[in-house]
Amino acid sequence: MKKILPIIKNKYLLTIIGLVVWVVFFDKNDLGNQIELRQQVKQLEKERNYFANEISVITSDIKELTTNPNTLEKFAREKYLMKRNNEDIFVIVEDKKN
Repeated sequence: MKKILPIIKNKYLLTIIGLVVWVVFFDKNDLGNQIELRQQVKQLEKERNYFANEISVITSDIKELTTNPNTLEKFAREKYLMKRNNEDIFVIVEDKKN
């Protein structure tokens, strides 16, 4: 009891403890909010990396399509099901069963 009494009377220590409790629990930038924001930043960085990769793939596809006419024909046939006048196209769709 004699050891605890001087600690309770120390106004600087009580002030520091009070500020720490306030910052961790009651402030608008509390600990829970900071953890949530860090998770959101990580998710946004993953999305940024994904879209950067997609942009690079699409850019290389565009470059290939503008330079090579055979690639352009292949792309038109695969993506848009285009055909020549004397051709028939059969689209096979597989059932996705769980």
